[in-house]
Amino acid sequence: MIVRPRVLLGAGLLLLLGLLAIYLGGRLLPYQDSVEHGPAPEVLGNPYLAAEHFLRKRGLAVTRADGLEVLDKLPSAGHSLLLLGSRSRMTPRQADRLLQWASKGGHLLFIAERLYDEKVGESGDLLADRLGIQQYETRDLDKGSDKAAEPDGEQPEEAADSDQARAEEDPFPELTKLYLENEQAPAYASFDPDFHLFDSQNRAHAWANSAKATHMLQLNHGDGLVTVLTDGWIWQNRDINEYDNAWLLWYLTQDSDVTLLYRAERDSLASLLGENFAEALVALALLIVLLLWHVGQRQGPLQAPASRSRRQLEEHLRGSADFLLRRSGQASLLQGLQRDIQRRARHRHPGFERLPVAEQWQALGRLTRLPPSAISQAMRPLPRQRLNAADFTRQVAHLQTLRNAL
Repeated sequence: MIVRPRVLLGAGLLLLLGLLAIYLGGRLLPYQDSVEHGPAPEVLGNPYLAAEHFLRKRGLAVTRADGLEVLDKLPSAGHSLLLLGSRSRMTPRQADRLLQWASKGGHLLFIAERLYDEKVGESGDLLADRLGIQQYETRDLDKGSDKAAEPDGEQPEEAADSDQARAEEDPFPELTKLYLENEQAPAYASFDPDFHLFDSQNRAHAWANSAKATHMLQLNHGDGLVTVLTDGWIWQNRDINEYDNAWLLWYLTQDSDVTLLYRAERDSLASLLGENFAEALVALALLIVLLLWHVGQRQGPLQAPASRSRRQLEEHLRGSADFLLRRSGQASLLQGLQRDIQRRARHRHPGFERLPVAEQWQALGRLTRLPPSAISQAMRPLPRQRLNAADFTRQVAHLQTLRNAL
């Protein structure tokens, strides 16, 4: 039996492919790798999303609001309202509504947004000014204390020793400490140490301090509670897991339903009109529609365009005259008639153009047998101002009479 060369070649190729597969299979090693795609879109759009999930896991009912309209349906008792958004455009009326809501048994938490101005006597933060809470920069406090304690510009040795002793007693001077009853160690939060809160009316019953500043004040307001913070960054997604930041959020909102308000700005004119004058806006819209419908109606049949065959020479002349009047003005037309009169006079009186103006007018009087007043009225220089319709027509009539008489 003879084996064909093609069969041998195919068997050899199969053997080589099998050996190559065995070699590659021995060289390949399986491994696992993770690819980071970054935060999800909902995390990027909500910096306090981690705080919401944390409170829900602690058994609290958490809702999110985008405007102060939530106060219309939000009961005060048993609720905590956290103002975490900008309040730069809040109106005095809205600030009063918030404090009135808190006085009925609610817990209002907000962030002091502006520094207190000693010269003006306010900060511009409507909520903080109404509660007598003043915010300063910590470095300004340090300057004031240095000036009071060091009139000569040098620090006494006793002050340096006391500062060193305080530093040894407080191993974390930059962190804010909240001391609780029956607790040996405080809770630590990472507030920004550059800002300080001052209770000018001495109403606060609880507070939290770092080594040089106060970062949280809590005071009673009517039957409710108000908490003021220097900043709310400690509860954003990137910082809530640091120190006891998350615990502090739970401690301030425990045993209550929580509403997170991300926008506490002034309502727009459109929203205010829609809320208070909805019926009037609908009536105005209907009135505008009816007015447009009335104006858009065609009054009578359409007028067909004029036929080209009916136009006469007089119409063309009138149209040409109107065009020249609009384009060149009255002076151009009147001067054209005067030049035509002078041209006819030269034909009938050789050397007419070399005569003085007075003699030209006398020659025109002899040629046309018209009175000198008619000659002067027609050939006098034109005024600079525009003639009215009656004067222009009268001047053209004088020129045509003189030209027709030559």
